[in-house]
Amino acid sequence: MILRIPLGRRVAAEALGTGLLALALIGSGLRAAALSTDGGVQLLATTLASVCALGVLIALLAPVSGAHLNPLVTLGLWWHGRGTAQALPAGEAVWYAAAQLTGAVGGALLADLMFGHGALGTARQTHTGAAEWTGEVVATAVLLLVVLGLTRAGQQRLAPVAVAGWITAGIWATASGCFANPALTLGRALSNGYTGIAPGSVPGFAAAQLVGAVLGLGLVRLLFGPARPGVAAGA
Repeated sequence: MILRIPLGRRVAAEALGTGLLALALIGSGLRAAALSTDGGVQLLATTLASVCALGVLIALLAPVSGAHLNPLVTLGLWWHGRGTAQALPAGEAVWYAAAQLTGAVGGALLADLMFGHGALGTARQTHTGAAEWTGEVVATAVLLLVVLGLTRAGQQRLAPVAVAGWITAGIWATASGCFANPALTLGRALSNGYTGIAPGSVPGFAAAQLVGAVLGLGLVRLLFGPARPGVAAGA
């Protein structure tokens, strides 16, 4: 059971996993922009690198920390699992989220250093408006539905493929590009590469992601019913 693993190891896994995911996302964007000026090629390259890294990291780290790699996934698992067996305590959820945010910043820094961009910079790509915010709501709601739905169905082993699959679809099918992760949004704001987002656009994206997470929790309850005491929460 994951909660029997020392909190320090679980927090380290979340920081490392989120950092490597940020590195893959931001680094692939910097590489793609250096090799091609075609926007479609750049998007395809970053999509492949990001979702491959996501699937690998979930498979690798799920036995250690659950491989949330996203503050909203942690929040969703905590909220949905309250009062159930193996529920993630609120205090530990805060540590998870702090580790994810810290890891994303570290991953952005490392990506910039590897590609000769020096220290952390500030992205200038503006992402704002109703279309992109709606995309983030949809992307995040379905992500929470996938993660919690698999947990409720006892199918967590499918998470590496299912989560990576939805993120792949969401990148291409939503107007926002499926950020769906406040930690990665923060990391992307600190690197002025192809995958960046201007700091001024972050609050709107974060608000849309939070709305999506709430909607996702509602969809899980609608489709799977309320969580029952004695049923594992997947923490």
